[in-house]
Amino acid sequence: MGRVTLFTLGGTISARGGDATRMTGAEVVAGLGVPGVEAELRDFRRLPSSSLTFEDLAALAREVRETVAAGSGVVVVQGTDTLEETAFLLDLLCPADLPIVVTGAMRRPDLPGADGPANLAAALTIAADPRCRDLGVLVVLADEIHAARHVRKTHTTSVATFASPGAGPIGSVVEGEPRILLRPVTPSAICPLRFDPAVRVALVTLSLGDRGELLEAVDSRFDGLVVAAFGAGHVPDRLVEPLAELAARIPVVLASRTGAGATLTHTYRGPGSEYDVLHRGLIPAGPLDPPKARLLLHALLSTGVTGPAGYDRPRITAAFTHLNGAGLA
Repeated sequence: MGRVTLFTLGGTISARGGDATRMTGAEVVAGLGVPGVEAELRDFRRLPSSSLTFEDLAALAREVRETVAAGSGVVVVQGTDTLEETAFLLDLLCPADLPIVVTGAMRRPDLPGADGPANLAAALTIAADPRCRDLGVLVVLADEIHAARHVRKTHTTSVATFASPGAGPIGSVVEGEPRILLRPVTPSAICPLRFDPAVRVALVTLSLGDRGELLEAVDSRFDGLVVAAFGAGHVPDRLVEPLAELAARIPVVLASRTGAGATLTHTYRGPGSEYDVLHRGLIPAGPLDPPKARLLLHALLSTGVTGPAGYDRPRITAAFTHLNGAGLA
């Protein structure tokens, strides 16, 4: 077991009742001792996770990288509303030579059955265990260990809300020890990525009867777009031309609003099908859900995937293909 740096950002695990008052990081971990773990506390933010900004997360990623380079494992504690997004962004930006774990709580400390202490103890144990190196960023709640790339919040209140649709957890915590059953085949980041908070990527979720008014608001305001489309990647036929026009100017990624499963590429070929829009310049998100696709596109644009005629569609497409399981050697 070894050294762990604990970054506290706020969230339910630090809530004092139902108002906006937050406990300090020291108060969150008070009385929580994990044998064999030497923990250094960094009281990074005291915010509900819905109020975290890209500036907050860019600063967090910088400190996490420095901490790992100095030889310490990392635990990030925050609210669960955006926990999956923080974890995936760290997965894109930070090397996982040592374990990096993100956790939180679904029940406030003053409620019966508060899950924060157990989640935090499990996260500290995993972050200190050298057997959990090179797994990418991990999310640990309810004694389950998930890869950041796959995990998502699936229920508003359940303590077992975090699941990895289509993949499942990669391990669990049993009697206070991590049991790793599966290892990700490829890392999330294919090259050193940057994250510029000034980059703007829109996320538009399509709905029945959509006439495309929100697409009209994207063109001059954003650097990229993720479309959360129907089913396996379908859009109303009346939106095909507006999307094609957008894709000629900015990268437009096609994701699914369903929350599980990959977007298709050629099963359906009629107007508005995945085949139709992909052949008009859209980029398939593969198995990434829309919020994660947005973060990957943001990081790619921050890193400068541009060419003389605009954005570099082949490089962006290759980055998404890297994560869809189809490009494995």
